[in-house]
Amino acid sequence: MIVFTPVMMILRVMSQTVVLALVQIFNNKIRTFLTTLGIIVAVASIILVMGALSGMQRGVLDQFEQFGVKRVFMDGTLPQSMRGKLSWRDVQLKQEEVEAIREYVTSLEHFCPMYFGSYSVQYNEIILEGIRTAGIEPSWHDIEHRDIINGRRFTKIDLEQRRNVCVINEKAIEELNMPTNAVGEFVLLSGRRFLVVGIVETMEQSGMFGGGDTQTEIYIPISTAMNLNPDGWINFAQGELKDAKLANDAVAEITFVLRKMRGLEPDDEDTFDVQVMQKYLDDFKKIGLVMTMITGAVVLVSLIVGGIGIMNIMLVSVSERTREIGLRKAMGAHPLVILLQFLVEAVVLCLAGAVFGIAVGQLGLIGIRQAHEMLEGAAAPLWAIVLSAGLSALAGIGFGMFPAIRAALLNPIDALRHE
Repeated sequence: MIVFTPVMMILRVMSQTVVLALVQIFNNKIRTFLTTLGIIVAVASIILVMGALSGMQRGVLDQFEQFGVKRVFMDGTLPQSMRGKLSWRDVQLKQEEVEAIREYVTSLEHFCPMYFGSYSVQYNEIILEGIRTAGIEPSWHDIEHRDIINGRRFTKIDLEQRRNVCVINEKAIEELNMPTNAVGEFVLLSGRRFLVVGIVETMEQSGMFGGGDTQTEIYIPISTAMNLNPDGWINFAQGELKDAKLANDAVAEITFVLRKMRGLEPDDEDTFDVQVMQKYLDDFKKIGLVMTMITGAVVLVSLIVGGIGIMNIMLVSVSERTREIGLRKAMGAHPLVILLQFLVEAVVLCLAGAVFGIAVGQLGLIGIRQAHEMLEGAAAPLWAIVLSAGLSALAGIGFGMFPAIRAALLNPIDALRHE
């Protein structure tokens, strides 16, 4: 003799109810599709939006990582209140300020001032005009994470003696038609003979920070650059933090040093600008969170609309099956069983819509990945898929409850008389 425990009875009723719900869905395919269309759109929207945002964030974070999230930039700036009193040259970084930053700003791991010029470059018969040449220190390689692939970096002696040596990239070798290993070759830079001592790899500029192309690069010791163009000035300085968490400390330290070096009063505006990449990264993450919340609210509205459609069709279903409900109650069916039947049917409808919505969303993400290289990593995170299925189930429970309660409370005599 088989004894049915309460748990077994519940599981049996649940399984029968699910099967009955699936039969109803199968017998009314068109109506089911139209009913669940709102749920399909809502779930597909969740998958598409979260997948696209995730891909975009991953792409942007990769660009930040490539550029360096621990980078710090310092430059002179002329406030509106000081225009007419100071010139742009007056507010540019001075060598003594560079040395003070190097000595007193403890949050920086590496530091390098930059001194730019634009010159003609010649190798044999090939001449390139207007090539941007950067005066650097050896620490530039550590900040940019671009080491020498052939030859060597600049040395302390190169800087002290202002030697005419240079480091070039592979793009320069290509455009000047130089030997693959150009170390030991000579180029004319603004008519002066420079020895190539190193080759640095060509980095493709990111779409965010460099325009997405590559260019000829020539680097010379900063002291040589100053000697080559004595009328110029330090264009800016860059550094790398010891830790990304020290971004605010670095800004405070650099600001203190420069204000003191420039003799600025407490009420005076800064005549310099300090930018930290980590700040932009944090701002981007905040923007991404806000975008997720806004799109989530829009998707939630779609889910509510879909849930209202489910409730509407379940009320129609209750009306169509009133005699069936009356018959089951007359045979002794408990109101809770009736309620459970219609509630499960509503949940199954919503979950069926969720399955189709997830499939539509995944197909849409395939197209999004082909649309732009920044979105190549677009993929719905697992939590988004679970969330969409969970919200669909909750919508089924929430919007199916009223029709289910209405069915459970029907009077069996009145239900049997229903035409």
